[in-house]
Amino acid sequence: MKSKAAVLRGVGVDWEVTEIELDPPHAGEVLVKMAYAGICHSDEHFYTGDSVPSPEMEEAMRASGIPVPEWFPMLGGHEGSGIVEEVGPQVRSLAPGDHVAISFFPACGTCRWCATGYTYLCDVGANIYDKAMTTDGTRRRHLGDEDLMAMMQVGTFSEYVVASERSLVKVNDWIPLEAASLVSCGVTTGFGSGSVAAGTQPGDTVVVVGVGGIGMNAVQGARIAGAKHIVAVDPNEFKRQTAPGFGATHTVADAGAALELVKEITWGVMADRVILAPGVVPPDLILTAMMLLRKGGTCVLTGMAKISDMMVPLILPDMVSSCKTLKGVLYGEMNPREAMPRLLSMYEAGTLKLDELITQKYKLDDINEAMRDLRAGRNIRGVIAFG
Repeated sequence: MKSKAAVLRGVGVDWEVTEIELDPPHAGEVLVKMAYAGICHSDEHFYTGDSVPSPEMEEAMRASGIPVPEWFPMLGGHEGSGIVEEVGPQVRSLAPGDHVAISFFPACGTCRWCATGYTYLCDVGANIYDKAMTTDGTRRRHLGDEDLMAMMQVGTFSEYVVASERSLVKVNDWIPLEAASLVSCGVTTGFGSGSVAAGTQPGDTVVVVGVGGIGMNAVQGARIAGAKHIVAVDPNEFKRQTAPGFGATHTVADAGAALELVKEITWGVMADRVILAPGVVPPDLILTAMMLLRKGGTCVLTGMAKISDMMVPLILPDMVSSCKTLKGVLYGEMNPREAMPRLLSMYEAGTLKLDELITQKYKLDDINEAMRDLRAGRNIRGVIAFG
């Protein structure tokens, strides 16, 4: 079938809104008519090239026997919601008419990681940048004579999505699809980072660096976990002004200013948790973040760094003698099939703010404007509205 979609042909090239061809769903696959798609920085990383290895890095990967994905052309988008249009054979959990949120990380349910509660580390995730489907290894998305790589095996910048059943989470049909789209990636990742992954406890002091679509939800996660002080750090004045509405008790423009503030409000003890969620994490921010931590504190690295940044400065004696933890976090260490319905239940109860996260809605034709607004920091979350 034909579907209008946004495709990225290479680094630094504007998104192209065009018509693509989608094959019908095969066994274990589902066709979804999209309602909303979130604009996330992870898609922007491919436009800037921050997530794309240089030719030299790709050559080194091949020499080491590491498969190099065919990045482009890429069908963008990995966050969103929609309604099931058709199901393929052997689909058990979904039926036409069901409302679904997209999970940017598929979970098989049977590998070691899924079986022990770490579905965000599922072995299927090794293939999320493959042009072939994780279900049967064949290709389902085409642009003329070329096959498309779909971002995170979903590609939500499209009127229709063909995806594995493993990448879709059923949600109650009385939940607005607009809200359901947000828990697909940004809210779950951010909320979990500020609560579950960080281990936030009542009375804690939490610093969140970068309060966009991920960081603002880390603020919410820390607030709901009972943090006493929540310091939102962002150079963007609009985001600093918005953060108190989601639970921030203090705001500053940079991590250096946060050092002085945290020292003051904790009487020199420093922060219990630090969450790093800027659009791109510069290596020297790690050093400052670790300095913000108290003894035994935890720094959560959620934001992505450039793929070429392989070295970070650390004061190792301080890390050892003060027993500090620096940890990488994916999906906020939450399991989407359980977390998404729970977060939407909190939204229904008025505990979690979702509607307020959406700064602006766009049509698919306006994808490049949406990305420019993302770069300029004009949105907490922008969404594409279909139909």
